[in-house]
Amino acid sequence: MGKTLIARNDESFSFLYQETIDTLGQVDFFDPETEVPCLDAVDLLYLPGGYPEKHLEALVKAETTRWVIKDYAERGGRIIAECGGMMYLCEAIVTDAGEYPMCGVLPYKITARQADRKLSLGYRRFVLDGKEYRGHEFHYTQFLGDTPQSVTPVYNAKGEPVDTPVIRYKNVLASYTHLYNFKL
Repeated sequence: MGKTLIARNDESFSFLYQETIDTLGQVDFFDPETEVPCLDAVDLLYLPGGYPEKHLEALVKAETTRWVIKDYAERGGRIIAECGGMMYLCEAIVTDAGEYPMCGVLPYKITARQADRKLSLGYRRFVLDGKEYRGHEFHYTQFLGDTPQSVTPVYNAKGEPVDTPVIRYKNVLASYTHLYNFKL
C-alpha cells in the first residue's frame, strides 16, 4: 500500500484502531478543522468516525479543506469514510441550530436534531468485492429522509440483515460502520 492520509483530531475524527493504522502502510495525519491536505501523492484518504456534529462551525469554516476533499473524490481518489467521516462527506449536517454544509461528495443530509436522535448500535458484517468487512455501529444521527440503498447487504452479529447502508461512489466507500482490521 502507498501513502495513506488520515483525518484526526480530538473529537471530530477520533475513532481509530491502531490495528487498522498498522495495516495502512505509510501514514500521515491532518486535522480537517485547521489544515488543508495535500492529496497529490495520496493513495487513500481515511476519514474515521467521531463527532463532526459537535464541531460544525470549525468544519464549515475550513471551506478549502472541504473543497479539496470533494475534488479528490470526483477525480477518483480512494476514500474510506466511517460514521463521522461519512457524515462529513455528505451534503450537510442538520441540527436544531440549522443546516451546515459539508463536503458534498455524497448526495445526502444527516440529521443530528434532538427530535431525530435514535441509537443505532451493534456489530456489523458485509462482503464487498469478495472481501469481508467487519466492524461496529454506534451513533445517534440518521439520514434525513429516506435511507440510501446499500450496495451490499449488511448483517448484525446474529446474521440478521440491518438497514445500515454501505455507500459506494466512484472510489469512495462510506458507511456508519466503524471497520476494524480491514485489508484493502
